[in-house]
Amino acid sequence: MTVTTDLPAAAAATVAAEARTLLDLSHDLHDHPELSFEEVRSAALLANLFEARGFAVERGAHGVDTAFTATLGTGEVHAVLCAEYDALPGLGHACGHNVIAGITTGAALALAPLVDELGITLTVLGTPAEEHGGGKVELLRAGAFETATLAAMVHPINGDGVTEVAAADATMQCVDRFDVLFQGRSAHAAAAPDHAINAESAAVLAQTAIGLLRQHVPDGVRLAVVSNSAGRVTNIVPAQARLSAEVRSADLDQMLDIKRRLLACFEGAAIATGCEWEHHRAEPRYLSITPEVRLAEAWNAAVTASGRTVVTGPTGGGGGSTDMGNVSRVVPSIHPMLSIADAAGPPHTIEFAAAARTAQADATVLDGATILARTIIDVASDPEARTVLLRRQAERPEGATMIDQNAD
Repeated sequence: MTVTTDLPAAAAATVAAEARTLLDLSHDLHDHPELSFEEVRSAALLANLFEARGFAVERGAHGVDTAFTATLGTGEVHAVLCAEYDALPGLGHACGHNVIAGITTGAALALAPLVDELGITLTVLGTPAEEHGGGKVELLRAGAFETATLAAMVHPINGDGVTEVAAADATMQCVDRFDVLFQGRSAHAAAAPDHAINAESAAVLAQTAIGLLRQHVPDGVRLAVVSNSAGRVTNIVPAQARLSAEVRSADLDQMLDIKRRLLACFEGAAIATGCEWEHHRAEPRYLSITPEVRLAEAWNAAVTASGRTVVTGPTGGGGGSTDMGNVSRVVPSIHPMLSIADAAGPPHTIEFAAAARTAQADATVLDGATILARTIIDVASDPEARTVLLRRQAERPEGATMIDQNAD
């Protein structure tokens, strides 16, 4: 492969030329939020755009209705850029997935004229249900990443729009989510309370025990539980109570250990009240990210070239989780953060939802698209990085990306 043009400059010029298209896309997604696995309009909006630009598009890709693939080129390095577009219940795009989709789309359009010179196959993979449901886990199981040499995406975060955490430090946390059912026995609360087994009491006891447990877990571990349903009227002792719970840690073994202690709180509450109880996983487990060093270094260099400053981030990866972590365990990947200047709150707040449709968010879309495109250009143009990544792909056993990552 011989690179004969200033490809980063060409990519930047394309992003600038496509700015209106990219920002209209980001705003449109923001104005029409859709929840996990319900992103029919959002997926169609993106698929239609790529189809109009000459990409080979498959809708409902890999058996997931609101996923799609858009592919261009035939080079030996297969770069998969992930686009998220699901929103949060009650908050809309408070995690900035409209910005993510805009960045990925911009990077893909910037790379499209360069695929032959770079010797790459470029795929945009529309990945639904990141907030809940594990869309990328479903796509992994279906083989969506089997031919990938590398994978990448960019996530917005609150910040000053200048200082950015190094890509290798954006590791996030593992998270395990499960649902719990307490089964008791109903009875008249005044006439025959002694005949009842109060499932809501079990739920209250469990939440109290979990609250006390929080003092005794390692720093960085996060526990959360919400009650989904229990009693509805005062004169009937509740026979059922349903809860949803999660545990997070940057370390998988630590998370599994704390999960066992969390389950003991539910079991103890069932014993204390005489209820039966059961639990089951609510959605696929998300794993912490293992960033690929060459991609991370290329990202950092591209951030610096953009005029933003890269700094070392905190250890432990912060408090968020993503199914991109599962991808990173089997395909060389990065999931760096890029800040939206002056966002009044962090992700998953009303303030961040508002920030995701501002001029500052628009700047993040355009900067992110340029930086991500340059990252792929730099890696694909580096003979050593290219050789290493292709060798790793060749050495990967068939089906290795499709393994079950949810066994305890």
